[in-house]
Amino acid sequence: MRKWNNFLMVVCLLSLPFISGCLPLIIGGAAGALGAYVVGRDTIQGETDVPYDEVWEAALAVSRFRGATTKEDSVSGVIELESGSSKIWIKIFALTQSTTRLKVSARKHHFPNLTLAQDTFVKIMDQTRGPGSRRK
Repeated sequence: MRKWNNFLMVVCLLSLPFISGCLPLIIGGAAGALGAYVVGRDTIQGETDVPYDEVWEAALAVSRFRGATTKEDSVSGVIELESGSSKIWIKIFALTQSTTRLKVSARKHHFPNLTLAQDTFVKIMDQTRGPGSRRK
């Protein structure tokens, strides 16, 4: 079963550049059992059972490592940053006390950059499950 999931994930990721519009996508491995889906050509979004504060701290750490943040608003859950010639928008929504939605968008020279959005999304989810995390 695990081989089938890995195969399916690789096929989806390899075919992603050739598909336009929205596509259901499962990100396994690094993001654990998190289900995610592409919202648009430049956005990836998913829900996780990690509290808002922990996702916020992870997103802040990843964004500060990746580039220069231009906006950090924990009340509205928005982080904006510039990474090289790309711009990244991170939005975090508390759905319940223990469930959070993470939405990451990225553009390079005004063109969609789904690869950067997906990489940032996965790195944030890795931070919430990493050694420094309160979760086990």
